[in-house]
Amino acid sequence: MSTDSVKRTPSGPRAELKRRAIVRAARELFLREGFGVGMDTIAAAAGVSKVTVYNHFGSKEALFTAVITDALDEPLTGESAAALDSLADAEDLRTALVEAARTWVHAVRTNREVTALRNLVAAELHRFPELGEAWRHRGPESHHPAVAGALRTLTEQGRLAVPDLQVAIIQFYGLLVFPHMLFSSYGMDLDEDLTDRLITSGVDMFLDHYGN
Repeated sequence: MSTDSVKRTPSGPRAELKRRAIVRAARELFLREGFGVGMDTIAAAAGVSKVTVYNHFGSKEALFTAVITDALDEPLTGESAAALDSLADAEDLRTALVEAARTWVHAVRTNREVTALRNLVAAELHRFPELGEAWRHRGPESHHPAVAGALRTLTEQGRLAVPDLQVAIIQFYGLLVFPHMLFSSYGMDLDEDLTDRLITSGVDMFLDHYGN
């Protein structure tokens, strides 16, 4: 295949602005109308042509995956990302990890759009199994580099012993975040006291296994 026949994803500042507009419009429309919304509708809402949408994403499945990926990263921005970044300099790792986990879990619990999008993925899998396949090929580390970076740095410092980063990331999520995802999928919230007990005990379990 010649290089001329390979479509390149648009790049540069203008292209990035268009990409963000497309993802923002798609997110709003997916939440309101579900995955069945037309690409022409998404393009119109983003103020671009349908060709531009396809040039950036190639397919609706790829666009949907980009929307979900961006959304799942939201709880790990701002204060949550700063808390994770500060772990490398913490004198008391347990205390710092508990506080970082509280910040992160709070962001997960209070972002209702992320919860709605996650539930939308589950609702659409029976009709569009390719969504799950696209998601499967993106590992935990690529989804959440802030968590991966924090655990990698602590391992390099010798404060954690993590032989398999991918497994450790999934276990970290399983202890801290997945309980809230499970209950929210049934329209339920864990109360504040139980949430904090899950955080402190989850951090203790993680450090008992990986701490040095």
